Amino acid sequence: MGLIHIAMFATLDLVAQAPGGPEEDPDGFPFGGWQAPLLDESTGAQIGAAYEGTDALLLGRRTYDIFAAYWPHQEGGQDNEFAALFNSIPKYVASRGRADLSWAGSTQLGPDLPGAVREIRDRHEHIKVVGSLNLVQTLLRERLFDRLDLWVHPIVLGVGKKVFDDGAVPTNVTLLEPPAAGPNGTVHLRYALAEGTPGTGDMSAPDRGIGRDG
Repeated sequence: MGLIHIAMFATLDLVAQAPGGPEEDPDGFPFGGWQAPLLDESTGAQIGAAYEGTDALLLGRRTYDIFAAYWPHQEGGQDNEFAALFNSIPKYVASRGRADLSWAGSTQLGPDLPGAVREIRDRHEHIKVVGSLNLVQTLLRERLFDRLDLWVHPIVLGVGKKVFDDGAVPTNVTLLEPPAAGPNGTVHLRYALAEGTPGTGDMSAPDRGIGRDG
């Protein structure tokens, strides 16, 4: 069985809406493209490394349309490495409507999204989910992910769609490696889905009261 990798860019208050540009979400969000001023070479290298071994993309409709309009025209250019990868591997699209699947290697998933994702997991080794915030929230609620790469950027927006919405379910994850911070303050966190659900404890013991008033 393969692994489903979610890659998300978020602010300190976990807003993940339209990081790349205003065209990603034209629904009145005032901060489209918030990630651009914070990019640096270190973060770029982390993002590139996160795609190693990817053999399929799983995308929501809006992200798919943006990718399909861009990546087929980038081979041989500055972004050739990503373009060659994205253009050559299968693309799976989660959409309730009829998607234009003109990008070679694209397949629309059926209405049973959890079932379709499980079938994809059986066909590929490393499936990458990019952007596609609504799809990501569904995968998180269904616990249909294996890895979560989260880049937390040092800004607070106060508005916008967040990584975890109101339907988030209690979930355990485990840190795969120490957090890595870039020179602009962006922190890369790598998690794996863990078994069970969050437990509770008692912080009232005397040796756990450090920092309390009185």
